[in-house]
Amino acid sequence: MQNNTAFSWEYFQEAPLVGIIRGLDMDTILHITKVYLEAGLSTLEVTMNTPGATKIISILRKEFSELNIGAGTVCSPTDLQIAVEAGSQFIVTPILDEEVIKNCVSQNIPIFPGAFTPTEIYRAWNLGASAVKVFPATQFGPQYIKDVLGPLNEIKLMPTGGVSKENIKSFFQAGAFGAGLGGSLFDKKLIKDGDYEGLKHHFKSFKSELEGFLS
Repeated sequence: MQNNTAFSWEYFQEAPLVGIIRGLDMDTILHITKVYLEAGLSTLEVTMNTPGATKIISILRKEFSELNIGAGTVCSPTDLQIAVEAGSQFIVTPILDEEVIKNCVSQNIPIFPGAFTPTEIYRAWNLGASAVKVFPATQFGPQYIKDVLGPLNEIKLMPTGGVSKENIKSFFQAGAFGAGLGGSLFDKKLIKDGDYEGLKHHFKSFKSELEGFLS
């Protein structure tokens, strides 16, 4: 399946969160994705180190056309090619790989590369990043986002790693463009118990934290 449907920035801006799915089975992911959409969230990342990641991405693309489905933990041009062939609508990396960024830009695929220092962040943006994933964001917290945006105010930053319901509002108040969330969003106990209605309310509570920051 080729990347024949563009990433929807409109969907993303209505709920600028990237839910990061890692290491879950297909059946569980289908249940999660259904309530994710019902909760008003729109953008899901499946990490490439999840068993069967490409099959999962391909199936989610077919089953959930209203969502943005992308690939994460893309660390090389080979990973990128596999992810795009599976139908990924956007790409996320934990590192700054220039070739991956350039390839995405040339194919008009949104790319959120991982960077941390101001130099890395500026380099990623200059190469054409759609937004820069500041990872790991928990190390310095919202103040770091605010400090970086002081001189680099045109760059779109997406803190990832350690973003929770308790601090997500602070990251957006500091100027974050979006945020990536894994374990704090995909509550392990709710998933283990099969409490998908509870999980939907959990998802909604994150979106509620962002009232006033949504387009």
